[in-house]
Amino acid sequence: MEFETVVLLALAGTASGAINAIAGGGSLVTFPTLLALGYPPVIANITNTVAALPGYLGGAWGYRRELIGQRRRIVVLGIVTVAGAVFGSALLLLGSERTFTAVVPWLVLGSTLLLAAQPMLTSLVRRSALSASASARPREALRWAGLGQLGVAVYGGYFNAGLGIMMLGVLGIALHETLHRVNALKSVLSVVASAVSLVYFATFATVAWPAAAVIAIAGLLGGWLGAAFGRRLPVPLLRWSVVTFGLIVFLVLLVKNAS
Repeated sequence: MEFETVVLLALAGTASGAINAIAGGGSLVTFPTLLALGYPPVIANITNTVAALPGYLGGAWGYRRELIGQRRRIVVLGIVTVAGAVFGSALLLLGSERTFTAVVPWLVLGSTLLLAAQPMLTSLVRRSALSASASARPREALRWAGLGQLGVAVYGGYFNAGLGIMMLGVLGIALHETLHRVNALKSVLSVVASAVSLVYFATFATVAWPAAAVIAIAGLLGGWLGAAFGRRLPVPLLRWSVVTFGLIVFLVLLVKNAS
């Protein structure tokens, strides 16, 4: 890779890590950057998914205390996540690149709208936890969570951007848990989905490993910076800046596909 490419990927990875630590939605920076640097859409998506794994690992480690007492959920939902991620990853590779290129703008738009709706989803999770009754049946809640998680994992295997936000909403509404414990579970399942996709793509697909390494390392730095200094930034301003950027990317990709 050329020096300028490394610098751009490092900047994108750092920004993505910081955004994920503060508000979420960092993939809306790294994925378009890979496209702008000339990587084909499928390879850009695969590389972006692979590069996200270290950040997910850091998030899961940070929430390790909130994982106490959630072993059964992790096992059951982890198995569901493996199945969904394998299916989604296979769907990406078995489908044509033309099809993926056609749906990419809409996937970006969907991820952007998820980020915009994140405060509402968080509020729903909190209300769901507050309204949970003592008679709620854990097995039934886990069953509904599993069904929702299967769909989320398929999406994550196919297109990683917005995975965490979608997972937070599904798990929070189904499980009637506190926001921190849902976040902890979401972080572990994000690791599972990303790790499965990484193994699958490393075996059957082409990964731009140098680019993935640069983004991953820079993302760890960005995550640390976001955690250390993010409280000084107004989260709504950051979120809507990323949403605006995502909408611009959507329009650019839509026009490019139409031409």
